[in-house]
Amino acid sequence: MQGKITKGIAGFYYVHVPNKGIYECKAKGIFRLEKMKPLVGDDVRIEVLDEIEKKGNIEVIMPRKNQLIRPAVANVDQALVIFSFASPEPNYNLLDRFLIMMQQEKIETLICFNKEDFATQADKEKLTDAYEKCGNKVLFCNALEQNGMDELKAQLLGKTTTVAGPSGVGKSTIVNCLQTGVDMETGAVSEKIKRGKHTTRHSELIAIDKNSYIVDTPGFSSLAMFHLQKEELGNYYPEFEQYEKFCKFQGCSHQKEPVCGIKEAVEHGDISKIRYDNYVLLYQELADIKKY
Repeated sequence: MQGKITKGIAGFYYVHVPNKGIYECKAKGIFRLEKMKPLVGDDVRIEVLDEIEKKGNIEVIMPRKNQLIRPAVANVDQALVIFSFASPEPNYNLLDRFLIMMQQEKIETLICFNKEDFATQADKEKLTDAYEKCGNKVLFCNALEQNGMDELKAQLLGKTTTVAGPSGVGKSTIVNCLQTGVDMETGAVSEKIKRGKHTTRHSELIAIDKNSYIVDTPGFSSLAMFHLQKEELGNYYPEFEQYEKFCKFQGCSHQKEPVCGIKEAVEHGDISKIRYDNYVLLYQELADIKKY
């Protein structure tokens, strides 16, 4: 019998088998010998030990098409990163870090901005222009009113999507809207620091359709820029590519050099200033890391 691991807690793995339900399974000892740990999102073959109690053993982990370390999840088709327009306001630097991390894993990303009632049409157009130019689909919603949920769900059908975002942006509320019958704990945003309490404590894969899953992951507040040289950073800003030919110097860092095609494109509005300012900050961070 074949299924997909939806959750792993304390050595027990919960395997969703379409049309059969969830089986509580242990992993056979051979995986420990091979130093291979089952992950949420793994497609597995199981041996059923008790059909009535839905218990079994994981016998085979099918080949993975990809694997994320943070969050620890396998076989992801795309990522959905959620930010909000207010309480907390969007951290675009953090968003760019997430996009870079997903590009490194060759995983496409959807960007969803919740609490759209706090934004003007001009705000939405500005963000759509900034982030669709770098190859991402941008969506807007109001989870409390369930506005935009149908369009969002349509983007997830037939895929396994890892869902991430800072605490307090309404991630758990959106996940609840996407899956009827799922009621995750929703956390109140701290009025003092305008950040949410972490309500997701482990990665969990939730079926929203027969062949559609979302992987809800713990909230994040920072992402380190690991395994990246400052000279490589521009490769993760795909909207730069068509303007680099106008740079005077080969290997231009697009900051202090004269005659820079990227800076000119920013001045003319062809490249988002939000994206460019984050590029400069991240470039300096990587330069500082190299010093030490």
